[in-house]
Amino acid sequence: MYGDLAVKLVQDSKRTLSLDVLPSYQTDLVNAIIREIRDLQRDVKILIDQRGPNYRASQDRRVSCAIFVLQICMRRNKRCLLAYHRLRARRLETLVWSGFEASSIGSEEDSEGATALTERPSVASGWHPDEEEYLRGYGDVLAELKGEWTDIDLTGSMEPPRDLFIDVRVLKDAGEIQTEYGLITLTKNSQFYVRQGDVEQLIQQGYIQKLR
Repeated sequence: MYGDLAVKLVQDSKRTLSLDVLPSYQTDLVNAIIREIRDLQRDVKILIDQRGPNYRASQDRRVSCAIFVLQICMRRNKRCLLAYHRLRARRLETLVWSGFEASSIGSEEDSEGATALTERPSVASGWHPDEEEYLRGYGDVLAELKGEWTDIDLTGSMEPPRDLFIDVRVLKDAGEIQTEYGLITLTKNSQFYVRQGDVEQLIQQGYIQKLR
């Protein structure tokens, strides 16, 4: 029945909201919905062509109703496709703002020799090539914007901190960082009492966990 495939796509979008990573792109389902839209367009054209160029909706209410239903189905399918892709685009944008490096997609190793996809399980697994291109482009725009505002951390949390200093635990080795009070070596399972602004980005990237 028309619209059933679009319902499945919306359900997949709803499931995406509860996941920590972006799931694989539903290529087969999206293509099937596009084919359905084309079939609907073909059916509308056939109905109109059979009645000639001078056809008016008031001439045959049954045909007019059929055309109206087909057009409504097309519009609904298109809205579902737009909603699906907009949701995925926003998830990609969130990744960039959280510090994910778009250049690491497809690379075997990051700067520390660790597998890039191992650091972030399932990231970029099954993404559409256009999504990877969008992620890189969005990352370039953000990098350009950050370059103009070097004195402000645009990727920092929008929620004002309750405390200037916080207790943190290191979840994975992150090397050395320079803070206002000296050099700190972040080794896995170590704990520190540091200024939140010095480690905010590392918290977003998953290297450090803020302790309650």
